[in-house]
Amino acid sequence: MSKTFSGNDLVRALRRLGFIVDHQKGSHIFLHNPEIKISVIVPNHKEIKKGTLHNILKKINLTIDELKDLV
Repeated sequence: MSKTFSGNDLVRALRRLGFIVDHQKGSHIFLHNPEIKISVIVPNHKEIKKGTLHNILKKINLTIDELKDLV
């Protein structure tokens, strides 16, 4: 993975996919997509760790390349 993603980058991409910011608790942003009934938690950090990013992408069925296109 050549590009790193921040929490804001990931939230921006998820909002383009139809996710809505539900609430925020500390540095974690809770997003929900009512159409497909999936919720994800995104840490609002400067750089999201590789494992955390892959778990989020796996849950929403998205690839790194598709994420790069959305950001």
